[in-house]
Amino acid sequence: MSAQREILTWDGFGEASRDIARDIAQSGYDPDMILAIARGGLFLAGALGYALSVKNTYTMNVEFYTDVDERLDMPMILPPVPDFVDVRDARILIVDDVADTGHTLKLVKEFCKGRVAESRIAALYEKPQSVIHCDYVWKRTDMWINFPWSDKEPIVKRAGSARDA
Repeated sequence: MSAQREILTWDGFGEASRDIARDIAQSGYDPDMILAIARGGLFLAGALGYALSVKNTYTMNVEFYTDVDERLDMPMILPPVPDFVDVRDARILIVDDVADTGHTLKLVKEFCKGRVAESRIAALYEKPQSVIHCDYVWKRTDMWINFPWSDKEPIVKRAGSARDA
């Protein structure tokens, strides 16, 4: 990974989220639901929900990163797990801020398989080492990314919580 950092500002995030929404709309994909991977995917999922007029949103908590560039052996879905009742025919858009290793997105895509009709993935960034390739991505980079929602130290620090997760 490069020592340089990719810096995303709030204004840049606004432009990036609109660009991804345009790409999704122009591709003809019309999601019935948006599934945000918390925490980083919450911001993009909300922006895409408004831009694509999709009100049906879910959140899934997946723990993988424990600190900057430190992670568990494999990602784990944390409760509560979304209960996809009566959505077998739904098209779902899985959203996260970055496909770094891609293992979190792969886990969520596999979770959705057989529960919904179709799933596609959108992320602000995708890194070259990602094991999964996003259907919609704003930018590809090998740099560490400073997001505007996580570039400052937390006001409250909790035992066992990751700063950049």
